[in-house]
Amino acid sequence: MTVKVQLGPAGSGGYSESTIEGVAKLGELDLQTLEVEFVHGVTMKNELAKQIGAEAKRLNVPLSVHAPFFINLASKEAKKAEESKKRILDSCERLHYMGGGPVVFHPAYFGGMDKEKVFQIAKEAILDIMKTIQKSGWSNVKLAPETTGKHSALGSLDETIRLVKETGCSMCVDFAHLYARNYGKIDYAEVLDKIEKLKLKHVHSHFSGIEYSAKGELSHLVMDHNPPFEPLAKEILKRRLDITIICESPITFQDSIRMRKVFEGLGHKF
Repeated sequence: MTVKVQLGPAGSGGYSESTIEGVAKLGELDLQTLEVEFVHGVTMKNELAKQIGAEAKRLNVPLSVHAPFFINLASKEAKKAEESKKRILDSCERLHYMGGGPVVFHPAYFGGMDKEKVFQIAKEAILDIMKTIQKSGWSNVKLAPETTGKHSALGSLDETIRLVKETGCSMCVDFAHLYARNYGKIDYAEVLDKIEKLKLKHVHSHFSGIEYSAKGELSHLVMDHNPPFEPLAKEILKRRLDITIICESPITFQDSIRMRKVFEGLGHKF
């Protein structure tokens, strides 16, 4: 059985002027995928999303989307919670026209509230969003709440896995975020053991170096910094895991290539 590892950048910046150019550039660099970044808002029109989708289909490039950072499904302000849902749904609509895939988002912040209460609010919001996705006919889109790097945010590995179990959504595991949440420690085998129990057809993930403090994540760093990547690559190949790894370092294309070279050095052929 062939191991399906897909590597690529978060966004097209640094190597291209547009998402379409970024998608086209992947083949030249022997990369397989790209995550479209809507982190500052969804300004892309559906027509452009269709054009990007056509190019991605022509080149056999699977896409994903990162929804805006300004999302808090458990906001104490009802307007902000509804606006958060809309940002996720806008992201879903654009990705539908790009060919479908995971829509990654940070679900909620605790804001001084009881953690279980925040979990339940986020869970109900995700279920509601999934109903709208179904009604809209966007069956090719999967919600992927992400493991988060700050202790103030809902998104530990166990919380994210619980969302998957209780809603049927997908997930995004950010290995750097988990490393930051655990104060510079990560056991890749333990993380992947838990994820494999979900029996996902394909695992969507993020990776980069990371700076952290007592409160968790501070900023993403290049791959010269921890967490180490090669032990993760070895664990993935040992398990023959189907996985997408999106690079979120400050130099996304260059470090995606470095990830590819690590896998090739371990004998993997793309």
